[in-house]
Amino acid sequence: MIHIKNALAVMTRADSEVLNNVDVVIKGSAIHEVGRSLTPPPGSDVEVIPGEGLVVTPGLVNTHHHFYQTFTRNIPFAQDAKLFDWLVYLYDVWKHMDADTVWWSTVLATAELLKTGCTTTTDHHYLYPAGINTDIMALQFDAASRTGIRFSPTRGSMSRSKKNGGLPPDSTVQSEKTILDDSERTIKEFHDPGPWAMRKVALAPCSPFSVSEQLMKETASLARRYGVRLHTHLAETKDEEEYCVQTYGRRPLKLMEDCGFIGRDVWFAHGIFFDDEELDVLASTGTSIAHCPSSNMRLGSGICRVRDMLDKGVNVALAVDGSASNDTSDMLGEIRQALLLQRVSLGAGALSAREAWRMATENGTKLLGFEKIGRIEPGWAADLALFDVNTLGYVGALSDPAAALLFSGYNHQASYTIVNGSVVVANGNLVGLDEKEITAKSSEAVNALYARADL
Repeated sequence: MIHIKNALAVMTRADSEVLNNVDVVIKGSAIHEVGRSLTPPPGSDVEVIPGEGLVVTPGLVNTHHHFYQTFTRNIPFAQDAKLFDWLVYLYDVWKHMDADTVWWSTVLATAELLKTGCTTTTDHHYLYPAGINTDIMALQFDAASRTGIRFSPTRGSMSRSKKNGGLPPDSTVQSEKTILDDSERTIKEFHDPGPWAMRKVALAPCSPFSVSEQLMKETASLARRYGVRLHTHLAETKDEEEYCVQTYGRRPLKLMEDCGFIGRDVWFAHGIFFDDEELDVLASTGTSIAHCPSSNMRLGSGICRVRDMLDKGVNVALAVDGSASNDTSDMLGEIRQALLLQRVSLGAGALSAREAWRMATENGTKLLGFEKIGRIEPGWAADLALFDVNTLGYVGALSDPAAALLFSGYNHQASYTIVNGSVVVANGNLVGLDEKEITAKSSEAVNALYARADL
């Protein structure tokens, strides 16, 4: 049992006023009670977390990432390239990844996310280089279990390489039969359909320009046979739109409709270039969007129409995207970016702090198919982030402590992160893992990757 005692503020849900000077009691994997001067049930072994100076929020939910890209941050050529050029260059690095690349990048990315208050994440791993003979999904689930994050990754895929009109090298793609067979195996081996599962699986062809229309259709059919979710990149750039029109004779969303790759069990990453009619389709079908503001700015891709989506009833969540197009895995920082980016084109009232918080919490769990995660209320999952605002950067900002975490401050590190009732970050440090070792071992694996790629 955990007793967060006398917290400065608790944001029980994104659209509620914060509660001041209250306690939160966690029993097992659930929130037990929220209120003033609480006493845990007698006879309990209680871990007390002093709450003075702490703002407690629901754990953040990251809905799109590429963990392996943490190893290729800030590479000079890729700093100023647009998406297609960026991909072509980096594929020639990523094709050299090995099991150490996958395992350590998963540890690194999930550790970074946890330290910025993220408690649930997905990952879109779609490269399967010919030289890796190890089960990539098994590596990822093992690494994520070490850091303690709630993990809902995708079994990604690419089948179209340079020789048949795609962007990646031949050595990074798989046959469609291999993809479908291994996707089914992965679901059977790892997917837990429970509402608070620590392991879920989704299926995720990379994009309309890296797989065939047939694979999209068969992947959608397979996912629905097993009741798992579907994901892909869509409408991220004008180049993609032009490719789909030239190759398929249809815009990206129409292509997805024709493949049956749309609906309440589907989410698209980015979704920048949808027109008004397409937004109506997303709303009517219940299809979700993972908004990636930092990546979209970093690559100069454009601004997602988040305000219009929300007004039409589209479920929009947040994501850091790959660390080679963001250069961090800072989930709290991503909420701030989402808040500010909408205001660039639509004005100061374009997106409120509370709307941004909802996108980063409840909207994310809805997108990923979790239930009763994203609020701090009795009976909901004990996924929480605790931030210390008793610092220089928050002086004068605490008339609204929840909004202060977005508008003010400069250190996005959580003091505590709790996942499924377990403390995984305490006093700003990972629990049970040596951060210096992660840094050293990950750096060794980065250097080995660069040596193989002759960088």
